[in-house]
Amino acid sequence: MSVPRPVDRTRRAGRRAVGRALAALLFLSAVGAASPAQAVPETPLHHIVPAPVKVTPKPGVTYTLAADTRIHTHPGSREARQVGEYLAGVLRPSTGYRLPVAPGASGHGISLLLTGADPRVGDEGYQLDVTHRGVVIRARTAAGLFAGVQTFRQLLPAKVESASRQRGPWTVPGGSVLDHPRYAHRGAMLDVARHFFSVAEVKRYIDQIAQYKINRLHLHLTDDQGWRLEIKSWPRLTEHGGSTEVGGGAGGYYTQEQYRDLVAYAASRHIEVIPEIDLPGHTNAALASYAELNCDGVAPPLYTGIEVGFSSLCIDKDITYEFVDDVLREVAALTPGRYIHIGGDEALVTTDPDYVKFMDKVLPLVAKHGKTAVGWHEFVKADPPASTVPQFWGTKTVAPDVVAAAKRGSRVVLSPATKAYLDMKYDENTKLGLKWAGYTDVEDAYDWNPGAFVEDLPASAVLGVEAPLWTETLTDSAEVEHMAFPRLPAIAELGWSPWETHDWAKFRVRLAAQGPRWQAQGVNFYPSPQVPWK
Repeated sequence: MSVPRPVDRTRRAGRRAVGRALAALLFLSAVGAASPAQAVPETPLHHIVPAPVKVTPKPGVTYTLAADTRIHTHPGSREARQVGEYLAGVLRPSTGYRLPVAPGASGHGISLLLTGADPRVGDEGYQLDVTHRGVVIRARTAAGLFAGVQTFRQLLPAKVESASRQRGPWTVPGGSVLDHPRYAHRGAMLDVARHFFSVAEVKRYIDQIAQYKINRLHLHLTDDQGWRLEIKSWPRLTEHGGSTEVGGGAGGYYTQEQYRDLVAYAASRHIEVIPEIDLPGHTNAALASYAELNCDGVAPPLYTGIEVGFSSLCIDKDITYEFVDDVLREVAALTPGRYIHIGGDEALVTTDPDYVKFMDKVLPLVAKHGKTAVGWHEFVKADPPASTVPQFWGTKTVAPDVVAAAKRGSRVVLSPATKAYLDMKYDENTKLGLKWAGYTDVEDAYDWNPGAFVEDLPASAVLGVEAPLWTETLTDSAEVEHMAFPRLPAIAELGWSPWETHDWAKFRVRLAAQGPRWQAQGVNFYPSPQVPWK
């Protein structure tokens, strides 16, 4: 595979502007191709992505936000107040309204309440009702209120997503929505190791995925090309190992304080961060930083290419496990979530007996530091405990090792590369991305059932889905957005919506209604010709 040219970060803004201009031109072209039969239904209640469990329109009823609209939050709930402040922060720039947020209940304005929801909403669902007097979102938890807020945003005109003041009216259709997720794990993965992404860029992606009810952000923090998280007990991991990236750019890393800030920011969007420290392969950045981690005691040079499978920690050295223990201890202390991802993929120069030996020592270290291990599905050959979570990324639907792990009690996250890898090219004309798993346009990403994808894997063994975005060829937010949108919402719908709502013909129309919202937000999306953009 070819290596991208070195990154000139000073030119990113220019590339972003050019990319968005091109996307806009393609967008207009796609609009012209849409036929009247493909027109989006008039009511935004039918535009919602992911598709809700139940939508009941109330014809002839509308509610309009006004300059004196207030946001009422559940009395005594700090978390409900935080959701209210988040909603106000979304709406104030475009409407120009004050939208004060205060505890209390009212039949007027917008109310976010933690009582009275249908029991079926569970821990992350919600009930939304729009009358002529106001909007009421009910849930059992703040996470449910937050999910309801994302739906409410989609009922407003698309220009509500603008960062500058726009002309109203800000009218939403009357009706009700009852909604709750299909799967507990609805993830997106961002590779910050191949190319480094700043705190601001990661926060931008967090905001984008939160709109589609994603609740896990898997950060791929270490690889051959860079180590991106400060480890105080092993400082050269970032000082040296974080100093470059694919193509030879400057690289970068997150201090522990910056990482805590990212975790807190994600939590404010009800997203749990899952950090990945890839082991025992994909470790050249670590091996280059500390010679003693190599079997021969010689540190290799830093690596800026994109080949895989050539590196491995030394399985038989005690210092290897001292190193892993220290890293996991610090990462666990920084991460309030329940999981640490230990990679385990493409350890091609590690023999199977050595791989099993390594995992037999490392998996207990994850548990020692109070976390549950997630790993790419190769690690099931080490017969991990039932509590661990295999992440399937294969290109085939037959995976007997994963099925065997499920029989032992493990629940599986599905990220098939042919469906869920957002770095795969859309078609032969796509400039970014790779194609080793094939081309993946929006229909390919959408048209599969996680509950019946892997042969002989019971639906009950599926914990959820995740959309990985590897960044060998991606250098900034505009390029990330071009590959993630519109495919990420397709994967998000598979994770959230009940299978009986699955319908490509209807989804493509609902997806088309998201285009103007992304334009208002400045999202550099790919205007796939498969979608009848409005």
